[in-house]
Amino acid sequence: MQQPAVNIMVKAARAGGNILLRHMNKLDAINVVEKDRMDYASEVDRLAEVAVVKELRRAYPEYAVLGEEGGEQKGSKGASRYTWVIDPLDGTSNYLRGFPHWCVSIALCEGPEPLYGVIFDPLRNELFTATRGGGAQLNDKRIRVAERKDLAGASISTGFHPRERSRTAAQFDCLRQVLSVAEDVRRSGSAALDLAYVAAGRSDGYFEAGVQAWDIAAGILLVREAGGKVCDYRGAAMGPVHVALQSRQIVAGNLRVAEALQKTIVASGYAAAF
Repeated sequence: MQQPAVNIMVKAARAGGNILLRHMNKLDAINVVEKDRMDYASEVDRLAEVAVVKELRRAYPEYAVLGEEGGEQKGSKGASRYTWVIDPLDGTSNYLRGFPHWCVSIALCEGPEPLYGVIFDPLRNELFTATRGGGAQLNDKRIRVAERKDLAGASISTGFHPRERSRTAAQFDCLRQVLSVAEDVRRSGSAALDLAYVAAGRSDGYFEAGVQAWDIAAGILLVREAGGKVCDYRGAAMGPVHVALQSRQIVAGNLRVAEALQKTIVASGYAAAF
């Protein structure tokens, strides 16, 4: 049985997803803002976040909010030990191009760590949920990370974040080493779905730099609760998830793949670029 907070998060994610679906047929009319070099947001991102926050606030007005579009907001009673961490549209560039791979991501953090996580893919009607200590599910069916023993034959996901283009050469050196062993490398354009796919065993591993709290908070919990490991490029546990405006590196996979991938990142010199 899902926790009450997860039920509210699912309702909020579906509310945001419905707005995204309604605007899909009028992409040419959507106002787009370039927040940073090659980093875009649209009015649909904002509308979806408003819908998500409305549902969450209706049930838990005292909780703080950290949203990609709205930034940090205190709860109705000021500071709170609980924070909603929201990406109303992870994969904005995909969405604006009509590329069908994007999602809504919501996490509830207790202090610095995710307690519940929801990632919703409206196009496929796929709902990923996780509860700390309670496992991870896809459409209410338990999911587990893949059982691959190492990088040999693995399918690895990554991203080329706009904030990390100065380190692209180092990342390419790392990818060459990964591909000397792995079967393939994929770049989907949605960090949240990359993590959800690792949790579901669809992808063997994932690594990326430049991600922020709203990109990964829900996905980190999904991977952990599906039996996987999440760390940074040097193998250290992830720092406080809910901290805003703090980009970071992330490696995810089952225990063996995550360790092998992390060691490859170090051996290639990519980790030393940070």
